[in-house]
Amino acid sequence: MPPSSRHINTLTDHLFRREAGKMVAVLTKIFGAEHLAMAEDVVQDTLLQAMQVWSDKGIPDNPSAWLYRVARNRAIDIIRRNRHAIQFDFSDPERILLTSSYSFTATMEHFWQEEPVRDDMLRMMFACCHPGISEENQLCIILKTLCGFSTAEIAKAFLTSEDTISKRLYRTREFFREKRLRLAIPSVPEMKQRTDAVLNAIYLLFNEGYNSTHATALIRRDMLEEAMLLCKLLTEHTHTQVPETFALMALMCFHASRTDSRLSAEGEIILLQDQDRGKWDRQLVATGNDYMNRAASGHTISQYHVEAAIAYEHCAAENYTQTNWERILAYYDLLCEMAPSPVTEVNRAVAIMQLHGATAALTALERITAQKKLSSFYLYNSLLGELHARLRNIPLAKKYFGIAMTQTQSATEQRILGSKISALD
Repeated sequence: MPPSSRHINTLTDHLFRREAGKMVAVLTKIFGAEHLAMAEDVVQDTLLQAMQVWSDKGIPDNPSAWLYRVARNRAIDIIRRNRHAIQFDFSDPERILLTSSYSFTATMEHFWQEEPVRDDMLRMMFACCHPGISEENQLCIILKTLCGFSTAEIAKAFLTSEDTISKRLYRTREFFREKRLRLAIPSVPEMKQRTDAVLNAIYLLFNEGYNSTHATALIRRDMLEEAMLLCKLLTEHTHTQVPETFALMALMCFHASRTDSRLSAEGEIILLQDQDRGKWDRQLVATGNDYMNRAASGHTISQYHVEAAIAYEHCAAENYTQTNWERILAYYDLLCEMAPSPVTEVNRAVAIMQLHGATAALTALERITAQKKLSSFYLYNSLLGELHARLRNIPLAKKYFGIAMTQTQSATEQRILGSKISALD
């Protein structure tokens, strides 16, 4: 009996998330980066065919292999039908065998084996994070090509219109086409800078999932999972097995371990001090520890090392009162020197509040040179509200909580700020 349409849709959604990036990467290698849109179209057609065929004949024993076979056959048809109409560049060493009818089929088969697919994913990551592509466009193209997100989903994630995202994607595809980028591992002189760009994109992707700007979803699990999958790929490849990669993976493991305890069943925020630590994923914490040990193998300390160390301190405390705030403050002091940012300054002030009280934290905030920039940051005003509430400066506490409410798009965060104001009455 054929499976239900709902079951098919659930399965294809999962498979599309997991396999779309792999298929796009391989097809982009086959067609050339200048034909990225063609690669994406083949993947989309493959998914549609899967939904139609599986609804009628049932789900195959190996759905992933079925998708690869269909995508490969479509690619073969496109090349054979358009060899003269479309200028395919098969001159690089990996693709030159596609020019011969004797080696064409065997080469296409080889491209879809596990190891070449993994290598192509890595090459695609480097292409998406090319220094000529803006940071926001890097994230969009990664979500679209490597993570299988629709234009609508990306627009929701970044609180913008589908038209805006479509334009960003178009600009990036045009960049690929004009530059005729080759999917390649960067040369040794470029490797550090290019790896840093990829890690930064994954870091931003994870942060967007962990603290979503989406109005109704504070946590985007799909984005967390995709960021961690991409980083795991980097940890497994010789060229990107560097301390920074392991440190970022550790950081994400520590944060992701607390995901199930951050929101109530009703979707309300549960603050760190109120979270049920029994719900924390201790296996994920242990995995983070393993990556942290691997990150310690180098001679440099990155921002990811320090942030991972802070996240570990929270995971290591049996309860909130046992949190080692002295060590956390020392880490934030270091982080403020290495990579100053509004978030870091605010979090440092929280650590000062825990150690030395609200007055000391207020003094620390007043000394920040970028205070004007911080004033438009909702966490800054939320913390000011908390500090004044602790000092019983009720009018000021209400004022800053109110300002913070206007600065966050999250309905969940707005409700918790509203409850803080109500509690002051």
